[in-house]
Amino acid sequence: MKVVKTRIGRRSFIKSSLLSGGGMMLGFNWLMSCDMNPEKVKALPKEWFEINGFLKIGENGLVTIMSPNPEIGQNVKTSMPMIVAEELDVDWNDVLVEQAPLNTGIFKRQLAGGSQSIRQGWESLRTAGATAKSLLIQAAAETWGVPVNEITAVKGQLLHNKSGKKVGFGAMASRAAQLEVPEEVVLKDPTDFTIIGTSRKNVDGSKIVTGKPLFGLDYKADHMLIAMLEHPPAFGMQLKSFDASETLKMPGIKKVFKMEKHLDEYSLGGLDVDAFNEVVVVVGNSTWEVLQAKKTLKCEWELASEKSKEIDSWGSKITVKTPAGLESSEKHYEILNAISKRKAKVVREDGDPDSMFKKAAKIIERSYTCPFLAHNTLEPMNFFADVTEEKAVLVGPIQTPEIMEKSVSKRLGMPLEKIDIQMTRMGGGFGRRLYGHFLTEAAVISKEMKQPVKLIYTREDDMTQGTYRPSYHALYRAALDEDNNLIAFHVRAGGIPESPLAANRFPAGALTHYKAEEWSQPSNITVGAFRAPRSNFIAGAEQSFLDEVAEAAGKDPIDFRLELLERAQKNPVGENNDYEASRYAGVLKLVKEKAQWNSKDPNVYRGTAAYFCHNSYVANVLDMVIEKGKPIVQKVYCAIDCGIVVNPDAATNLAEGGVVDGIGHAMYSAITFKDGAPEQNNFDNYRLIRHDEAPKEIEVHFVQSDIHPTGLGEPPFPPIMGAMANALYRATGQRYYNQPFITDKALIG
Repeated sequence: MKVVKTRIGRRSFIKSSLLSGGGMMLGFNWLMSCDMNPEKVKALPKEWFEINGFLKIGENGLVTIMSPNPEIGQNVKTSMPMIVAEELDVDWNDVLVEQAPLNTGIFKRQLAGGSQSIRQGWESLRTAGATAKSLLIQAAAETWGVPVNEITAVKGQLLHNKSGKKVGFGAMASRAAQLEVPEEVVLKDPTDFTIIGTSRKNVDGSKIVTGKPLFGLDYKADHMLIAMLEHPPAFGMQLKSFDASETLKMPGIKKVFKMEKHLDEYSLGGLDVDAFNEVVVVVGNSTWEVLQAKKTLKCEWELASEKSKEIDSWGSKITVKTPAGLESSEKHYEILNAISKRKAKVVREDGDPDSMFKKAAKIIERSYTCPFLAHNTLEPMNFFADVTEEKAVLVGPIQTPEIMEKSVSKRLGMPLEKIDIQMTRMGGGFGRRLYGHFLTEAAVISKEMKQPVKLIYTREDDMTQGTYRPSYHALYRAALDEDNNLIAFHVRAGGIPESPLAANRFPAGALTHYKAEEWSQPSNITVGAFRAPRSNFIAGAEQSFLDEVAEAAGKDPIDFRLELLERAQKNPVGENNDYEASRYAGVLKLVKEKAQWNSKDPNVYRGTAAYFCHNSYVANVLDMVIEKGKPIVQKVYCAIDCGIVVNPDAATNLAEGGVVDGIGHAMYSAITFKDGAPEQNNFDNYRLIRHDEAPKEIEVHFVQSDIHPTGLGEPPFPPIMGAMANALYRATGQRYYNQPFITDKALIG
């Protein structure tokens, strides 16, 4: 049990007021109502008692709970309402869930990114449910003339055991609205949870499998036109001129024009990432007509000069320089290898690692690389816009509606209060839809056409536009003494155009002598967050290297890691270690137990890895067999410590997806460049994991915990890459240093 304030400073966190027409309103500083369109769980009520954005209670006890955050497949549209329903003490079978629209005035962190939706909303969601329940209980107590502490709420019912009185929530909603919100409410002890910690079906599941419109591409409106873009064929190029004379003759085409996505008068936001500011727009009646017409467009391109632009990066003004020239992957790797050999910026140094390396009996040095990657969401970028003089209505798949609302406001010169962004479900995000230039583009096109427009990217448009995962390099060194004890550790990591280094993560804190350096190389290829940014590479590299060090030390890979973590727990080095050694060790011990790590099967080749990111801990054991000369992932064991698990089935799904995704990108995927142009533009030449390459079985285990939930969408993704590399070594006798592994060295067969 926990007592929490319903006020934060001078600002009311939750307030109560009477709606005109009667009913209950509970206002939450980050929640807002929307029109209901629910599935029929029971007969719809004759009257709804509305709760400002979050709860609507019908007189028959039916409850609609709004889900505020964007849904990108992480299941927050189910899990977040579960948290509210838990503290409200409503029967989950009587709950309907609706996606809330954007409202920056009252919503808190209404975005999907960083695996933070549940973590950041945990206490606020619980407080919302608990406060609503408190008001309902008080209303019943006053109605019946009994003490508040004699009334309990159970599955949508208010009970007074002494008198035997019983009534549903709906019957008390109107009276509750007239009561003052209490200064404090009591939250449940986790041991009393009845909804949290139980598996609940995805609230959109039936809609998804029956093909009902849910996604941005499904959205339609009367008099809606279709728009597509033509951007330069290579990074480092820009539009010189275009000829649309033949294009305009094509059936259904309304207009062809040049568009500037961003203007010089304002600074760009941190998520306004876009390589090509000037593009050609083709607008017509239908997708097919615009697609065919676009093929007839004649554009002339020219080399772009070096540019410098001001970026508003989370409140700080920074200047970003974009170099000129046409880059190539061959040159990229030359740069990565050359810079990695030079001294770089020291980010952390414990002890005297340089002198220990001089004294070392053995030094292990290895380098790891990875290529650029495309996000390749199943649903390409798209957005609907209807911009008039009075307002701008925008509907589509976006992870950062609040942030992009500001970008649209600047570009259109329209105040925020006139912009309405509504979120659809997304056909994949992975960080790509953090960057909403396509939303701004749709708005500008609609304004130009004075008509509703849906902008659609083809797969080729999407894959060649940029916003890729950066290309990284990491050099690791380990110093061992004559007894093969690890005495010093050194990492120098960098990339194009950013570094993947996390200097304060394990094994920092576990070694007396430790050094971390980083560097970066500018590029005109645009990049952005990719599932588990930076961790998606550095985890696999680090865990592969630790396996080599363990082997050189003559130690079991898991035991070696546990020894280091024991040091970090009992006698940590430094004060900035950003992980808990005991929890890190906990997932390793759990996966070791569940996988029966010490069991011997000469036909199964095992790899292990563990990593901490996004406030959570994940450890893997991957079992590989050889079938017909090829390595096959037979089974993956996954142990996770992410605090309290809200919806176990959904959490397991996230972990399973992360495992498959991680193996696929480590093994097969790459974007390469020649003369600035991406060499891959669709799935015929961009390799993704295939069904028969996915693990045959994935077994997920969660550490039982009463810690508040931490991240889960991203943490299962990075470590599996290291486990895969380590298993491949045991199966093939070869170490794999360069992703994708399929091109690093010839696999068996």
